[in-house]
Amino acid sequence: MLNYSYMDVHIPRGTSREAARQILTDHAEHGDWELDRLRLYPDGSRKVRLRRKIIRVVRTL
Repeated sequence: MLNYSYMDVHIPRGTSREAARQILTDHAEHGDWELDRLRLYPDGSRKVRLRRKIIRVVRTL
């Protein structure tokens, strides 16, 4: 079973689409985050949930 770590990012209204894309791209490239959910509110703000796999090391003898 896969376990994930989650991070919520709030992008305020007035942020351009290009700036929001750059923020999410930086998280993906430097933190190995992937998009789990994006919610766009009527006022223009966005709530983004990112996730990444938790890798557990199994001890071998």
